[in-house]
Amino acid sequence: MKFYNRTSELNLLSKIEEAAHQSAQMTFVVGRRRIGKTSLLLEAYQKNNCLYFFVAKKNEALLCIEFVEEVKQKLQIPIFGELKTFKALFGFLMEVAKSRHFTLIIDEFQEFNTVNASVFSDMQHLWDSNKKDSKINLLLCGSVYSMMTRIFENAKEPLFGRASQRIHLKAFDVATLKEILKDYHPHYSGEDLLAFYLITGGVAKYVELLVTKQAFTKQSIIAEVIGENSLFLEEGKNVLIEEFGKDYGNYFSIVSLIASGKTSRVAIESIMEMQTGGFLDRLENEYGVVQKVRPILAKPNSRSVKYSISDNFLSFWFRFIYKYRSAVEAGNLDYLKQIIDRDYTTYSGKILEKYFIEERKAEKKYNLIGTYWERNNQNEIDIVAVNDLAKTVLFAEVKRNKNNIDIGKLEEKSAQLLQQFKGYKVSYIGYSLDDV
Repeated sequence: MKFYNRTSELNLLSKIEEAAHQSAQMTFVVGRRRIGKTSLLLEAYQKNNCLYFFVAKKNEALLCIEFVEEVKQKLQIPIFGELKTFKALFGFLMEVAKSRHFTLIIDEFQEFNTVNASVFSDMQHLWDSNKKDSKINLLLCGSVYSMMTRIFENAKEPLFGRASQRIHLKAFDVATLKEILKDYHPHYSGEDLLAFYLITGGVAKYVELLVTKQAFTKQSIIAEVIGENSLFLEEGKNVLIEEFGKDYGNYFSIVSLIASGKTSRVAIESIMEMQTGGFLDRLENEYGVVQKVRPILAKPNSRSVKYSISDNFLSFWFRFIYKYRSAVEAGNLDYLKQIIDRDYTTYSGKILEKYFIEERKAEKKYNLIGTYWERNNQNEIDIVAVNDLAKTVLFAEVKRNKNNIDIGKLEEKSAQLLQQFKGYKVSYIGYSLDDV
């Protein structure tokens, strides 16, 4: 698959590399697993003197042997003696960078915590002592989001405040997914695009897997995801189990309940029979897996809160694969397919709402976009988009079938909220699969 999008990130990485010719630059790159961090960095620096170190969970001396070979091959410089510790190797490279510019990418950087946790403080000392005279472009990349942010953004950590740039790589946007489908499946339907968005959420690796398998229709996409030996079946566990650690059972249960529609803390705790506030807080603020959703214009401390899963694929995985893992483990994938067929229309309707919210955000017309509901989930409005400068407000209803859209009912549901927008120009609109 060809390289798509990432124009702004590539431009930023180019500027960072240019700045490193004058003084050392440290950049850390984060993003969920499979989002395309490594591909982005290799694409950006493929034509430069670029060292690539992958930190595997192995003995430090063995890692350094691999890294030294990379240095010899790429920089074409002799290394006398043995560099058996990363401290010695990094110190050597900082010295080399005083006389020549080069880029160093360290992938899965957080794994040094397992290999040798003192590496972080060693690097801090060497960086502080040599960065003024070095011309190294140092990029530190990791896929365990919570650990990477802690390493660089926790004031108690050695590398806090050392990075000059942070890149948080996000999923492909809707426009890019459309471009990819157009290239490989020009006559795609709205149903096909929704399924492509629903499963991949714009995560580069999932997009690549479907493209490789030529799975572009709703039917072929679902078949690929739940097929025998599918890489997707264990993917949710693979992505999150290292993030969550030994408490992963509780976290998985909470996320599974949210995926199944138990979106309030009260509902979650009534089923789990335990306090979940700490778990939910970490899921939101440390792991970035869920997010709080409040009615638009609600106060920050409002108790009217729902939780949603941020990632499309993880939402699908917990809703269907994890929830029915006994069928998966028994090898009864036909049963899982029947469950998906039964529930897909309702489930995809909620994802369609998310799709249109993302599209409205991409238009850059509004300063506030969200959903709305009143007490006991009364008068729910799928999308409310506000432009306070132009004094306009948009109310939208989203249905898979356009024939089910009732603008009159939408006007009734918005009556109370509309009191907050006196003097605003009001628009009512319906979105369906025909508008995808």
